[in-house]
Amino acid sequence: MQTPPDQKTLWNGPAGNAWVEAQALLDQMLQPMADVLIADISALRPGRVLDIGCGTGATTIAAARATGGDAVGVDISEPMLALARTRAAGARATFVCADAQTNAFDAGSFDALMSRFGVMFFDDTAAAFANLRRAARHGAALRFVVWRSAEENLFLTTAERAAASLLPDMPQRQLEGPGPGPFALADKTRTAALLKDSGWGAIEIRPLDLTCGFPAQDLEQYLTRVGPLGVYLERADDTTRRRVGEGVRAAFDPYVKGAAVRFDAACWMLSAEAR
Repeated sequence: MQTPPDQKTLWNGPAGNAWVEAQALLDQMLQPMADVLIADISALRPGRVLDIGCGTGATTIAAARATGGDAVGVDISEPMLALARTRAAGARATFVCADAQTNAFDAGSFDALMSRFGVMFFDDTAAAFANLRRAARHGAALRFVVWRSAEENLFLTTAERAAASLLPDMPQRQLEGPGPGPFALADKTRTAALLKDSGWGAIEIRPLDLTCGFPAQDLEQYLTRVGPLGVYLERADDTTRRRVGEGVRAAFDPYVKGAAVRFDAACWMLSAEAR
């Protein structure tokens, strides 16, 4: 079995490139989470917001426009940030290529910190939450959305599960435990303890259940470009890519509703305050 690449290599290579190519599809798919997050942040009327793991910038730009303040997006993926910068024209949004776990943010420089699926990939989550606490002013708000368990989000692993028998050498990602990975913060008790130990208080973690979707015509791009299968297929030849794509497509039939792909997303919506 091949060893999966580290996070920096992954997001500055195949995964980051795939998210740039599929930006419109993924923004549409994750828009329901962005709507909830931005509504929460804008109600706080912060002067300066930090968007953690901002990717191609949709939530950073939305936060800047919704609050009328400054929004700073931080991510380790230069390809994704290059696209974010081109999208931010006219918005008070800036972007920093750095690891939020270790970056030396100015102490107490943010009124609110937020993330849409960007805080589950740290090598050391406790150190990351502590570093982000130092970047927050006293009383600053923290808001983020993360996935609940893989068992509650079967759509997200459909492609890799369907491809497992076709590609026995494809690296398998971690679906439970502390991560890094999409389900690293699925255990809300552990997440709350990490935040408390890092200087955050008034911690509330509530379930967030939303229906997401995108056009069915974009399904092939999704299943062959996004996630572990997409990373693997980037190195595969055309014959393998076509064979696997055809083999995996049928596994998504339960999610195709006419001209759209629809699935239920099980998330946690977390709020906390810098104490």
